[in-house]
Amino acid sequence: VQLQASGGGLVQGGGSLRLSCAASGRTFSTYVMGWFRQAPGKEREFVAAITWSGSTTEYADSVKGRFTISRDNAKNTVYLQMNSLTSDDTAVYYCAADRGRFGLTVGEYDYWGQGTEVTVSS
Repeated sequence: VQLQASGGGLVQGGGSLRLSCAASGRTFSTYVMGWFRQAPGKEREFVAAITWSGSTTEYADSVKGRFTISRDNAKNTVYLQMNSLTSDDTAVYYCAADRGRFGLTVGEYDYWGQGTEVTVSS
């Protein structure tokens, strides 16, 4: 599966952005999908994940209550709605696909998009 993330940009602190990740392939609905981010000089970290049906989601503590992951299997797209953004959210955001496991770590994901950059000004 190929993944294409979009929606990043420059936003003021307290603002919102919605990231999208479009997937190719007819098996998108069978994948667990996740969002990760990597800030300059830091390791890539887990942000959120969603099961194939969308019935279960998981979030990093740092984004709980502010970010929402969702998916539309008919459109082969997963979204990340980000609200109340702070400078700590500045990073390149990556979407990833996991063949079956509900992974929360980088190593558990099989396919990665190219990343979309989010910059939050304070």
